[in-house]
Amino acid sequence: MTMHGLSQALELSCLPPGTDIGPWRAQELRGQGAYGAVYRAERVGEEASGSFALKLALHPMDPRFAREAELLSRLSHPNVPRLRDQGLWAHSSGHIPFLVMDWVEGSSLYTWGSARTLSSRLVLRVLSQAARALEATHAADGLHRDVKGHNLLVRSQDCQVVLIDFGAGTFRGAPPLTDEVLPPGTHPYRSPEAIQFQWRFWRERGLHYAPAPADDVYALGVTAYRLVTGVYPPAQATRAPAPGQAPFPIPRQIPPEELVTLCPHLAKLIRQMLTTNPSSRGSAAQLAQALEQAAKSAGPQADLPITRRPRPAAVPPARSASRSLASHRQALGLAATAGLAASGLIQGVWTLWQQPRPWHVRDPSALERDGAGADAGTSGLAQDALPGSASTQTPEPGPKYIGLDIPKRPLPGQAKPPCMKREFELNGGCWGLLRDVVPPCEARNYEWKGACYYPILALVPSGNSEQP
Repeated sequence: MTMHGLSQALELSCLPPGTDIGPWRAQELRGQGAYGAVYRAERVGEEASGSFALKLALHPMDPRFAREAELLSRLSHPNVPRLRDQGLWAHSSGHIPFLVMDWVEGSSLYTWGSARTLSSRLVLRVLSQAARALEATHAADGLHRDVKGHNLLVRSQDCQVVLIDFGAGTFRGAPPLTDEVLPPGTHPYRSPEAIQFQWRFWRERGLHYAPAPADDVYALGVTAYRLVTGVYPPAQATRAPAPGQAPFPIPRQIPPEELVTLCPHLAKLIRQMLTTNPSSRGSAAQLAQALEQAAKSAGPQADLPITRRPRPAAVPPARSASRSLASHRQALGLAATAGLAASGLIQGVWTLWQQPRPWHVRDPSALERDGAGADAGTSGLAQDALPGSASTQTPEPGPKYIGLDIPKRPLPGQAKPPCMKREFELNGGCWGLLRDVVPPCEARNYEWKGACYYPILALVPSGNSEQP
């Protein structure tokens, strides 16, 4: 982005209160992403009609807004905000697209969940509403492509869930807006089949993964897992080994009921959404019906608080006194190598190849969480159109881990500069930013200046080996 473009984006995201945008009057800025800003607005001359969410592009004639408006115009559902208006605002820099939607007063699903004691029945109910919103989206030949807790608002007045931020969404026949292998989205919520496609075809120009409703269902499963446990499920995907290489290990999928107390109905449905077989996840309609039925038929256990299960203390295995010093050192070397490979693989899967940024980021802690606004849509905007609550959030439930400081030297097998344009060079290595995680970082993540990072693997050409 040029300095002029940056100055223009800054101006559009800092409009003074009372600025008229078409027939709407912006009252206050409530959220900002890479491609747009959300203002609380009122209709000029009809102030008594209440507040609306006005999403304003930061660049003239941004095609993302037309696509989002088209998708929203196809939807009429109580769990999706209604599109009220769209247009172009005549600005000194050009015609700026804008959208106006219903104002949703509430908090994100993760914030809402962390502020109360959850039960399995309550979670079943909110997930069923999210699934109904997805059902309506898929029935309109659309895909959301960025389902996550921050894009699910729980309304304050009736605790109804609203699926927001369709800026990353698409519909049948819509032209692609990026040249990336994967479509817009947020990394921890990517389906295994999407990650496998990326690993296989990342070098191929012109090949694009075709998302399906099953990708949205998987993302809802990740959302449910994180809501009840406080952590993400392990990524169930890996790249194919080079000829002569041993297969890469896939981490064990830890069922959510091993981390927290859940009723069997909820645990089973979360596992179903997260299965690696897309056809076994079921449609959003089938899932919504199953969640609603479970909320009605589950027994008294579903009303018990969801609590964290105690983690058993690790007991080191007994060592034979007859083991020779040489064999002991060899075993330690093999274990360290395997541990580094597995750690680098799990984190390397979540690359930042889908995160184009219009400018170099100097303060990663200031970036929006969960990758909001980092893709071809205007994602990460509407969820911020809420009363600020960051200072009053309670810690999320679930296991917590203490991350490590960024090492002073690159890890074995880690990519080194020159890093790709969506990676960060830190202490001589290439790192990916976890946009949804704040310190203390989770296991195998590293902390630097108030943000969490993972090491990027050095890609090994097929048929060759790389010495560390």
